[in-house]
Amino acid sequence: MRKIFLSKLRISIGLRLVASVILLQTLFFKFTAAPESVAIFELLGIEPWGRVGSGILELLAVILLWIPSTILYGAMGISISMAFAILSHFLVLGIEIQGDGGLLFILALIVLSCALGVHLMHSRKKL
Repeated sequence: MRKIFLSKLRISIGLRLVASVILLQTLFFKFTAAPESVAIFELLGIEPWGRVGSGILELLAVILLWIPSTILYGAMGISISMAFAILSHFLVLGIEIQGDGGLLFILALIVLSCALGVHLMHSRKKL
């Protein structure tokens, strides 16, 4: 039983770590108004408030992801944010942005997958 618990704990930490590292890296570009980030949010018609606002919400979600009593809230916040990012790619931006080969789109899919995995792992009731 202990081995199963430790395995689940390691998987949870791994998923949270991957999502957090990717989001924190992208937050640097949002908060420093990197030209690529500004261009993306201008295409969406929500620059600068959308860029800064989404950055603040994502930072809050990452923090919640590491507090044991708020893991689910962090995972939900990240899932919602990434769902909007993915929809933005499909509806406005396109998969590839400024010759990135679809990297931002792929990162959004990875973060969404990690957040959904965390949500599934932590939302199950214990018997």
